[in-house]
Amino acid sequence: MKFARFLSLLLIAALAFASIGLVVAQDDEGEGVTITLAGWSSSPAEDEALQAAIDDFMAETGINVEWQINTDHNVQMQTAFASGDYPEVFYIDSSKLPEWATAGVVAVGEDNIEDQEGFFPALLDIFTFEGTLYCPPKDFSTMALQYNKDLFDAAGLDYPTADWTWDDLRAAAEALTDEEAGIVGLVTPPELPRFLPFLYQAGGAIFDEEGNYVFDSDETRQALEYYISFALDGIGGAPSVVDAGWGGEAFGTGRAAMAMEGNWVIKYLLDNFPDLNWGVTELPQGPAGRATMAFTVCYGVAADNDHPEESWALVNYLTGEEGARRVAEASFGPMPARTAAAEVYLDSWAERAAGTGLDPADLEAFVTGADYGKPWVLPPGWSAWADAFNATLQRAFAGEATVDDIIFETSLVA
Repeated sequence: MKFARFLSLLLIAALAFASIGLVVAQDDEGEGVTITLAGWSSSPAEDEALQAAIDDFMAETGINVEWQINTDHNVQMQTAFASGDYPEVFYIDSSKLPEWATAGVVAVGEDNIEDQEGFFPALLDIFTFEGTLYCPPKDFSTMALQYNKDLFDAAGLDYPTADWTWDDLRAAAEALTDEEAGIVGLVTPPELPRFLPFLYQAGGAIFDEEGNYVFDSDETRQALEYYISFALDGIGGAPSVVDAGWGGEAFGTGRAAMAMEGNWVIKYLLDNFPDLNWGVTELPQGPAGRATMAFTVCYGVAADNDHPEESWALVNYLTGEEGARRVAEASFGPMPARTAAAEVYLDSWAERAAGTGLDPADLEAFVTGADYGKPWVLPPGWSAWADAFNATLQRAFAGEATVDDIIFETSLVA
């Protein structure tokens, strides 16, 4: 009897041990662990693809995930951080990482992030703050040059290429501007993100590698003079000069022969201006070479987190090769962060652009930009600097401020 009882206990123990793998996602009460993923809605197609990925993750792991769509993500997250009760996983725009990492609300990624070799290296660099990798990229966008083929044909101009320089861009803008028709050669929004590629192309920067403020430089002056000249000479300017709300609209309506938008513009143009005959190439090279901006978002994990393992499991699932494929197929423009999914991304647009005026092969320019894209990020507390820059640049476009005024006004809040 004692031996039989011993065998029974041994069998119970063995069954309990074998079932450990089935309950890893259960808390002490035996209920399934639930984590929250907070972000924002990009498009119905992307929302559907993300929800499908979440559903598959829950089915495979037993971990419950609540998808929280924020209408004002950064503000809502700041409120949640202040309360001490915030989602286990959340979107982090590259511009917010320094601030949130400094605040201690983002867990360190490093070895928790799987298959790091598969990401575009520049994107991992963007989410590395003070030598620490915090989170894997979700997707990304780069800026490129869009051009209206019909307007180029009418002007007898060759289409832009990746070999174009600043001189080529300006000459084309002059030739394409038609004051009577209300067309400008190039739409040049007076804002920091659109100006920054030109600063980097000139060899300038806001900070050097040691973090010193170096905006007051000859390179900055050269880039500012070039960018402002389009507005002052009437061959470019803000979208409002052609009665548009943003660069994509100015270009889509045919009132701007060229624009410098990110790949978020693709679906917008295909949906709203399907007959537009347009192309895309890389931004022109400046005196110091190539540069564009890389706008990207990562999946961050909460530092104050009762379920870190489950959180990282979700993040790695969404940013793995299958997750990247889903992004590629459902994207409204932003590209998957893994190099292996780039071809799937381009193929998906080949199908969606069929019958329109876009050659989908041109979209390779956005992907190529990942090789030399600069991060859209400022240190914590520098929003006042960006505001001062934008305000003075707008005055410069109207002829009410000079390049030196921009450098001086921004230095006051640097």
